[in-house]
Amino acid sequence: MKALFIGGTGTISSAITKQLSDKGCELYLLNRGNRSESVPVNVNILQADINDEERVSQLIRELNFDVVADFIAFQPAQLARDYRLFQGKTKQFIFISSASAYQKPLSDYRITEGTPLSNPYWEYSRNKIACEEYLMKKYREDGFPITIVRPSHTFDERSIPLGVHGRNGSWQVARRMLDNKPVIIHGDGTSLWTMTHSSDFAKGFIGLMGNIHAIGESVQITSDESLTWNQIYEAIADALGVKLQAVHVSSEFLAACSKQDFRGGLLGDKANSVVFDNSKLKRLVPDFVATTRFDQGIKQTVEYVLAHPEYQKEDPEFDIWCDKVIQAQQAALAFVVTE
Repeated sequence: MKALFIGGTGTISSAITKQLSDKGCELYLLNRGNRSESVPVNVNILQADINDEERVSQLIRELNFDVVADFIAFQPAQLARDYRLFQGKTKQFIFISSASAYQKPLSDYRITEGTPLSNPYWEYSRNKIACEEYLMKKYREDGFPITIVRPSHTFDERSIPLGVHGRNGSWQVARRMLDNKPVIIHGDGTSLWTMTHSSDFAKGFIGLMGNIHAIGESVQITSDESLTWNQIYEAIADALGVKLQAVHVSSEFLAACSKQDFRGGLLGDKANSVVFDNSKLKRLVPDFVATTRFDQGIKQTVEYVLAHPEYQKEDPEFDIWCDKVIQAQQAALAFVVTE
């Protein structure tokens, strides 16, 4: 198989790149080369900014592919560019959408590919929906051979997956745990969530590559494991070797008092209970099974992050914000009690 990834070194795509490399796939990565040191030696690099359409067109002039996948498209205009570049040059074009595009609030916590797409809380999700609509139009009208993939919360060894964190990523929450400081969990922590290890996502994704039955289809790829947010944070604390000091704070309150987009990331995504039905994926990829349980995967992640200081990015602004939110809630509770 001959494939081109636009991106190819991110959280979702790195594991796919590695597994395809191990299988001997003729793989090309088109990106700016910022993470080329992590790319397997038998993978070809096309160094360019995908937004430089003329440059990319020159690089692929003599190339044709079985599969092209764009991991970094977020708006329809970017896919219109991809269409101009790759129409007639690939047998399959895979777009990575997002499970956050599914209806919020959900009418049924069980999510299938037939769940309506509608997210009034998050512009990111609405843009992904618009991207899907653009591609389906190109498939119906022009025969552009698209496959839409919807990941949910996928993690790898480089970052600890969380519900609430700052702009600098998740390390500051881990730091608070290690310092025995209270950690914020949104809501009461009992809503259900799904964490998928990138190596499991890769198995499902590779099974869709070159799969004629996936053309024109939308497919979600997640683990079948459901966890509460309390269980997720407990597993992270256990991997760090500390006792969790949890403080539960309303998602609505967090969204109202933060400069970050917690309205989108929480109310439009993580505050909702979700259980994914992967029956469609398993019909298309019969041998797919997610084998990395979260408590096992998170231990690998924590071990890796602790051993690599470059992934321990401090976030003092978020740390101060957490203290203020917790203090405000404690003050409100004290006022109610004294009254």
